[in-house]
Amino acid sequence: MIEILNQFWRAYLFWDGQGLSGLAVTLWLLVASIAIGFVCAVPLAVARVSKKRWLSTPVRLYTYVFRGTPLYVQLLLIYTGVYSLAFVRSHSLLDAFFRSGFHCAILAFALNTCAYTTEIFAGAIRSTSHGEVEAARAYGMSWFTMYRRIVIPSALRRALPLYSNEVILMLHATTVAFTATVPDILKVARDANSATYQPFNAFGLAALLYLVVSFALVALFRRAERRWLAHLAVRTH
Repeated sequence: MIEILNQFWRAYLFWDGQGLSGLAVTLWLLVASIAIGFVCAVPLAVARVSKKRWLSTPVRLYTYVFRGTPLYVQLLLIYTGVYSLAFVRSHSLLDAFFRSGFHCAILAFALNTCAYTTEIFAGAIRSTSHGEVEAARAYGMSWFTMYRRIVIPSALRRALPLYSNEVILMLHATTVAFTATVPDILKVARDANSATYQPFNAFGLAALLYLVVSFALVALFRRAERRWLAHLAVRTH
């Protein structure tokens, strides 16, 4: 029993001689998709709140589609659907990219989390106090300078609690990566269960790993909230 558990832990946590462990793959999927989604979501959120319909409508359509369809279906479309197109297979770079399940998983996760993050940031931008905007205009700031120095930093701080929930949900969503044959934690657990027929041990350890990572992320975001949202804390005297 102890030997079997040790084998599970080595598969989940350490190198197996062929590639990264399940935990490392899961964390890499999470970090890569969140980073890409965050970078893309900031300008998309600005476009989302724009009064120019030609700018806000495409973003609204994008977020509606990706928030209205399951991530599992999106991954299948990108991993199996896109690669079935003739022009993708005929192009060397596209063929190499979409042939990799890992690349397809990151792309699907990034597009999905970017849609949710865009709406979170757009809501925070809309809730920016009128006084901050008026103060920026009084200082003679241009539209770009006002957004760069006032609106976006203020909105990102206020969006932190909601964004932390999105990151946790994205961690849980990485469990569908096994569909693209990506060896994440769940894929390792499924393989371990198939080899040992001990589902409680295999999936129990996987659940424990997800729980530990989730608690670590929650702790990091709580610390960030205490630092960057201290001015919003209720003060009692």
